[in-house]
Amino acid sequence: MRLKKIFFLSFFIGSLSFGFSQTKIMSFNIRYDNKNDGDNWWNLRKLDVANQIAYYHPDFIGIQEALVQQLKYLDQQLKDYSYVGVGRDDGKEKGEFSPIFYNEQLYELLKMKTLWLSETPEKVSVGWDASMERIVTYGAFLHKKTGDTIHVFNAHFDHIGSIARANSAKLIVKTIAEFGIESNKTIVMGDFNSEPNEAPVLVFKNALDDAQELAETQFYGPVGTFNGFDTSKVIEKRIDYIFTKNMKVKSYRHIDDRRSNHLFVSDHLAVFAELGF
Repeated sequence: MRLKKIFFLSFFIGSLSFGFSQTKIMSFNIRYDNKNDGDNWWNLRKLDVANQIAYYHPDFIGIQEALVQQLKYLDQQLKDYSYVGVGRDDGKEKGEFSPIFYNEQLYELLKMKTLWLSETPEKVSVGWDASMERIVTYGAFLHKKTGDTIHVFNAHFDHIGSIARANSAKLIVKTIAEFGIESNKTIVMGDFNSEPNEAPVLVFKNALDDAQELAETQFYGPVGTFNGFDTSKVIEKRIDYIFTKNMKVKSYRHIDDRRSNHLFVSDHLAVFAELGF
């Protein structure tokens, strides 16, 4: 009788594990195409960016600082993916994008929306004390195998305006409430130009989970994410994040992979997390 109970318990636990799905997430500021970057110019490292993404093969990639030519290049290189997103300067192709790439073999796009991080989020605008237009890209994605819906936000906050950064985080949290998805599986990622003790991160942590803190396995990589292309410095400035809600976190890392010439792939490290649902 005892053996039967043990067998049943093992079978039950195994069934739960079998029904547990995972998804891989990457947030990556790829640095805009700037010829003044010298050896770090986009044309010299773009294949490394594409190869790094392909190697880790995330299901969702939140890209920041992509100009349209960079976006089109990655779209050509990443064969399993489609993307959503618009240029922040005109809502079309002008200026930087904050697109969400998604593995279309696994996920189906249900809806998408771009909001400007400002007092007038429905139209092209500069918010509060920001130096320029800033956006958040939203997508709702259906997991084809399980039927689960995952809500994904990807943003790039202003590097000058502290009020804009704090209010941008509040706007995203407010949007989650307005969409009525507080109880749904949600991911908020991006370059928030904010360190862990600063207002935008604290706003997010009041409503969401810092995925790094929930990881079941030990965090891997440098403490920080911004390297500034400086290979001589310890990377301590953490400004790129993945936040989650209603999801498990299996692992979390800052990817410190280098190019063959030992230069950085970008001036930010990619953030990578494995999530369960």
